[in-house]
Amino acid sequence: MFDVSANKLAEWVVTEQGTGKVSARDDGTHLNITPGKGYHNAQITDYRYGEYAFKWQPPVTLTVTARASRADLIGTAGFGFWNHPLSPDLRRFPRLPTAVWFFFGAPPHDLRLALDSPGHGWKAQTLDAAHWRAALLAPVALPLMLAMKIPALYRWLYPPIQKTLRVSEAVLPIETLETDHTYQIDWDLNGCRFLVDGSPVMETPYSPRGRLGFIAWIDNQYMIATPQGHFRWGVTPLTHEQSLVIRSVQMEHQP
Repeated sequence: MFDVSANKLAEWVVTEQGTGKVSARDDGTHLNITPGKGYHNAQITDYRYGEYAFKWQPPVTLTVTARASRADLIGTAGFGFWNHPLSPDLRRFPRLPTAVWFFFGAPPHDLRLALDSPGHGWKAQTLDAAHWRAALLAPVALPLMLAMKIPALYRWLYPPIQKTLRVSEAVLPIETLETDHTYQIDWDLNGCRFLVDGSPVMETPYSPRGRLGFIAWIDNQYMIATPQGHFRWGVTPLTHEQSLVIRSVQMEHQP
């Protein structure tokens, strides 16, 4: 059992970049970013750069009570488990992404992982590209992307690709962000279940394998990656202050 009040910063590894600030307050841990040039990130994890000793693997239940300062956030935000595929630590090679989390991305963010799902918004999401079947897609990625520029071929070709990447998504009402809600992930050996305030919002047979680390963050970046081969990464200038408030976090291995 890992159970802390989120305002106990000593329990977390804190990352502050640009104007990012992580602060403990009476109502929880505030991850805050304010206008300024460049990239801004406020983040807490339960692992350290250079160590990546991820603690969690199925079966485990994560419960987070959180809210954002507003629904019209800029950039990305969220919380859950992932494998931190890109790292500022040059000693650690990049790896293909794995995640089971609640994720928000604001336009121009456009990460189209699931057929007929928008590339932005507030979502429950799984992704597991860190296995050999996903790696087999690399040699044929370019012809596949070219073919999927044709809508009919996209609808035919992409479902097996999505299955190989173990992608599942459920779009949540954007208004959910603005008030306190309790988010739960049951990450089991044979699938994952996502709940908001005790009500299921997504059940999927996909279950990422291997160990992952906990993360909660808010930043002003965006990523564009579509099956048709559109790729771009950048930062969106902040026009207002915004924050993600983590009130409580509980992680528990299940028997």
